[in-house]
Amino acid sequence: QAQLVETGGGLVQPGGSLRLSCLVNGSNPHFYSMGWFRQAPGKEREGVSCIHYGVGSITYADSVKGRLTMSRDNPKNTVYLQMNNLKPEDTAVYYCAALRGLCALVGDFFDYWGQGTQVTVSS
Repeated sequence: QAQLVETGGGLVQPGGSLRLSCLVNGSNPHFYSMGWFRQAPGKEREGVSCIHYGVGSITYADSVKGRLTMSRDNPKNTVYLQMNNLKPEDTAVYYCAALRGLCALVGDFFDYWGQGTQVTVSS
């Protein structure tokens, strides 16, 4: 069973950058497809990105393509979400999640979730 811990959220001005980290305890993220999701106040949860187990191919939501980059460091049991050129609409709680199976930007498919980290983009 995997336990996930997100860090790296905070307050940033529009156009700024943040890097989120998700430490996977109890297992190696190589064995899971790992996803990043976010949920803004009053909105539904949105899939942001997913990295496929094994080969490491990555899927992104259209809303973040070109600005957010997901990566994985297997020896450190950690996945990352580098966020550049942040916009106020990126403000949300960001969650990482693990899935034993193929990548999908559908939260209901994921088996394990972190507690979330707040990202606020504001001047």
